[in-house]
Amino acid sequence: MTTSTEYDVILRNSNRHPAQATFVNSEYKRIIVRAGRRGGKTVGAATMAVDRFLKGHRVLYATPTSEQMGKFWFEVNRALMAPIRGGVFKKNESEHYIEEPGTERRIKAKTAFNPDMLRGDYADLLILDEWQLMNEDTWEDVGVPMLLDNNGDAVFIYTPPSLRSAGISKAKDPRHAAKMFKAAQLDTTGKWLAIHFTSHENPFISTEALDEIIQDMSAESYRKEILAEDDELELSWLVYRAFKEDLCKIERFAIPETWPRYVGHDFGGANPAALFFAQVKLPLPPEAPSYLRPNDLVAYSEYLPGAGRSIPQHVDEFQRLTREVDVLKRVGGSHQEDEIRQGYAAHGWPISEPLIRLVNAQIDRVIGMMELNKIWIFTDLVRYIEELMNCLWEPDEYGKPTNKILNEAKFHLCAAARYLLSDFTPETVGGSKPKSKRGGSW
Repeated sequence: MTTSTEYDVILRNSNRHPAQATFVNSEYKRIIVRAGRRGGKTVGAATMAVDRFLKGHRVLYATPTSEQMGKFWFEVNRALMAPIRGGVFKKNESEHYIEEPGTERRIKAKTAFNPDMLRGDYADLLILDEWQLMNEDTWEDVGVPMLLDNNGDAVFIYTPPSLRSAGISKAKDPRHAAKMFKAAQLDTTGKWLAIHFTSHENPFISTEALDEIIQDMSAESYRKEILAEDDELELSWLVYRAFKEDLCKIERFAIPETWPRYVGHDFGGANPAALFFAQVKLPLPPEAPSYLRPNDLVAYSEYLPGAGRSIPQHVDEFQRLTREVDVLKRVGGSHQEDEIRQGYAAHGWPISEPLIRLVNAQIDRVIGMMELNKIWIFTDLVRYIEELMNCLWEPDEYGKPTNKILNEAKFHLCAAARYLLSDFTPETVGGSKPKSKRGGSW
C-alpha cells in the first residue's frame, strides 16, 4: 500500500498587483516587461518560474548581477520550501537549481552578461532579468537556439538604463532593450506582449523606502528607474528642467526664525496643497550651505493632506507650521477662487490672489528664478521634488511638446509654488548666478 503526502507551495498569488499578474499569467510566447525599480519584476519572475516548474517545465533564469539572482533564488526557495524538505524536490545551493529527480523538471538561476555565460544550459522557459545590462547577443546566439527544439517561451525584464547602470552594462547598444520593447508593441503576429509599469504601481513597496530612493535621484534617473520611461521621452518635455538638482536640492538644516516666510496655496476639497518657503538672510546658520545668497528662497515644508479636512483644520496646521515666524505673504488660487480665499481669511489666514493670472506666465516666472538658482529645495520634500520630475508639456499628435501641461490638475504643489513665486520679480530676489557649488564664486 502506498501513501501520498501533500506539501504547501507558497506562491504570491494574492499579493500580485495587476500589472505584475498580467505577465505572470500570460500565455504569450514572448513577453517583455519594462518596469520601475522595486516594482515587483523579480518577484513576478520567480512566481512565474515556480508556477511553470510545478506544471512540469524546465526554467532557466539569468541576470547579470548576483544581487538580483539572490532575490530570485530567495523567492523560489521560499515557495518550494516544504516539498524540498519533504524530499520531493532536490536543491543544489551551490549551483542554484531545484529539480525533481529522474525528470527534466528544473528551475535554475545563474548570472550571465553575455552568450558564453549562458551556454551549456537549456530550458523551455527562459527568463532574462535586467535585460538592458546584458549583451544583446545573449538572446540571438544562445537564447533562440535553446528554445527551438521544444518551442519554448522567453521573458525579458528590464528597467531603462541610467547613469547608475552605465558602468556595469555589457550591451553594445544601450538602447537594445528599448528597441525590442517598441518592436513588441508593434507586433501583429500575436506572439509578443509588451508590459510597462512603474514603481508606484506596486502597492506592497514601502512608501518610506520609495521616498528615500527618490530623494537621491535626478529627474532623468527618476523617470527611468521609477517611472520606467525610455529615452524617447526627451528632457525638453520637462516643464521645470531649469531646476538644477545637483546644485539646488539641498539637505535640511534648521532655518532661523528671523528668516521671512512665504506660503503658496492650491485649493481643492480632494487635493489641497501648500508649499512653505523661507527667504535667506545673513548670517547663514553653520549647517546651511555656504553658497546660499541673501533673498534666495528655500522650500522647507510641503502640505498635501488629501481629502477630508475643513478650512479651519487646514488653518490650524498652517499656523502650527509657521508659529513664531513672520509670514510676509500667502498667495494662491485662480481668479475664480476668491470665495475660497475669503473662507481662509475668515479663519485668520488671509491669502492673496496671484498678481499674474495666466498659468504659463506664472510658470515662466518660476523657470526664470530656477535659471538664476534662486529656488532651493530640501531633499526630504519628496512630493514636491517628485512633481517637478514628473511635470511634462503635453505632446501634440507628432510627439512634439506643446505649451499645455500634461494632466496639469495633478500637480498641486507645483501649482502652489507658481502661484506664490510668480509674485516675485528678479529685482525682488536679486543676486546673480553662482558659477559652481564648490567654488564659492559669484
